[in-house]
Amino acid sequence: MNHKELMDYLVKTEAMLKGHFLLSSGLHSDTYIQCAQLLKDPKIAEIFCAALAELFVAEKPELVVGPALGGVIVAYETARQLGVPGIFAERENGIMKLRRGFTVERGQKVLITEDVITTGGSSEEVVKLLSELGAEVIGVGSIIDRSAGQNIKLSVPFRSLLKLEIKAFEPDECPLCAEGSKAIKPGSRS
Repeated sequence: MNHKELMDYLVKTEAMLKGHFLLSSGLHSDTYIQCAQLLKDPKIAEIFCAALAELFVAEKPELVVGPALGGVIVAYETARQLGVPGIFAERENGIMKLRRGFTVERGQKVLITEDVITTGGSSEEVVKLLSELGAEVIGVGSIIDRSAGQNIKLSVPFRSLLKLEIKAFEPDECPLCAEGSKAIKPGSRS
């Protein structure tokens, strides 16, 4: 799937929003990618996650983990494409944890998947969690890289299907705030 086809899906599903947004990273932006709109159609989710799985098939992951909430569908469908289990990590008192009886085995090759990554903060939290539990994290994959690789801070290899150069600003440097606009928080993390 090429860049134009991926962008066409984002537009067709109304997953790309324009306005003034507060991102999960704490940064502000005039563009928000709401992958829930993209992934609500199982056929589209299958297309994107099959392409994402293909980026990591050579590493032979044995488990796929997604940070909740955005990574849940992506982890499940990517795991299905790879023929391995898929689970998710979620916040408990602000800290990423495995709950619901989910576990990883020592030395298990694990792939972390996300819908959209701006800085990689949530994914890196999951990398650290799984590493501390003894898993071998082989990489992080996302459908969208909002920073075109410029702001991603991960300690493992990172690959994405689509690199977009969408500007994000610290709140005190945000030109939209300077114009008097108030940021809205459309994502899953408050």
